[in-house]
Amino acid sequence: MKQRTKLIIGLGLAFAFGGALEPGFGVAAEKATLPMQDLRAFAEIFGRIKQDYVEPVEDRELLEHAIRGMLSGLDPHSAYLNAEEYKSLQVGTTGEFGGLGIEVGLEDGFVKVIAPIDDTPAQRAGVQAGDLIVKLDDRPIKGVSLDEAVKLMRGKRGTSITLTIVREGEKKPLTITVVRDVIRVASIKSRMLEAGFGYLRISHFQSRSTQDMLQHISELKSQAGGKLRGLVLDLRNNPGGILNGAVAVSDAFLTKGIIVYTQGRDAESRLDFTAAPDDVLEGSPIVVLVNGGSASASEIVAGALQDHKRAVIMGARTFGKGSVQTIVPVNSHAAVKLTTARYFTPSGRSIQAEGITPDIVLSDIKVTSVNKPDLEQIKEADLGGHLENSNSKDNGKDKAAERKDAEISLAETDYQLSEALNLLKALYILDKKG
Repeated sequence: MKQRTKLIIGLGLAFAFGGALEPGFGVAAEKATLPMQDLRAFAEIFGRIKQDYVEPVEDRELLEHAIRGMLSGLDPHSAYLNAEEYKSLQVGTTGEFGGLGIEVGLEDGFVKVIAPIDDTPAQRAGVQAGDLIVKLDDRPIKGVSLDEAVKLMRGKRGTSITLTIVREGEKKPLTITVVRDVIRVASIKSRMLEAGFGYLRISHFQSRSTQDMLQHISELKSQAGGKLRGLVLDLRNNPGGILNGAVAVSDAFLTKGIIVYTQGRDAESRLDFTAAPDDVLEGSPIVVLVNGGSASASEIVAGALQDHKRAVIMGARTFGKGSVQTIVPVNSHAAVKLTTARYFTPSGRSIQAEGITPDIVLSDIKVTSVNKPDLEQIKEADLGGHLENSNSKDNGKDKAAERKDAEISLAETDYQLSEALNLLKALYILDKKG
């Protein structure tokens, strides 16, 4: 990947949309005549509050409220960050922060769970992507700002909070109690699914995600004897994070071309990210799993690999968070997070509000039981006095039974992953024959 002097970081908070943030503006502010009548109205309202509000209010507090309102009226991702919020954003990209371990946004005045983070209190308590939080403890949060809701959900380690949740398919609201903890996100996990076929899970894009991913792939390749037959890349419920991480992860599997580009209001503000000529898997097939909790940076990876026909995307349509937020420090203690551009996939598709449509749409169903026939079909090997296979070096019947049991186990625990593995094996066989 080409070296760039402009650092791009991601939102990566426990309680905010996953996204990417770009410090510094690339577009000059347009000169326009100030609307003096509206400014006079603002000054008059400011003075009226100072004079007649039931309690005295500091000028600084009123101005901060005005700035927050101005930004929140633009889109769900633009916001004012005070000293505490700015610090939390910077800490969030390192993979350790306090809270429940969920990524949230606003929908119809309620807090919507974009995705619970792996191995966090929220996930263990049963919070799911798509849940609408309508109460925090006994407080209704309809109309409460996202920042205020975030503050309510944060707290000291070991303290608890009760979430009242509306979930699709449930007739009544659910109450889930979550015990707060320090969230340390291990963004990469991996294992071998079968001989030669690896599994890599990226739960969040952080500053070290690419290095960790390459280390995990190296270990998988060693277990496979030097080269993987194929890889399942799991981006389900990955809410985003650092843009640089998403670009570098995509670059690891691509050998040329654009990975993603951003385009702001000014035509000159386009910024392209391109791939270097190397592929860590040496062309082995990839299946990428996504769902409605896959947002922002994870959508960039899925879109890039899909457009370059480097991977088959499987699952459900992604969240559709395709905008770039720029962090602009306004002083040493505060900053503004402002939406300044949109993401586009290599073919020019906008991710915003559309998401990535999988090549193979796959429902997230659960296999609860496997019907076994009372009498299995008789085969040649079951007949008395059958001829032995002189080429067989082991008990093929036992091996087949082991493989079948493994497939049943995976299908019962994660049906989508089981289907991804089946597709991956088919792609490997076709590639080998070709």
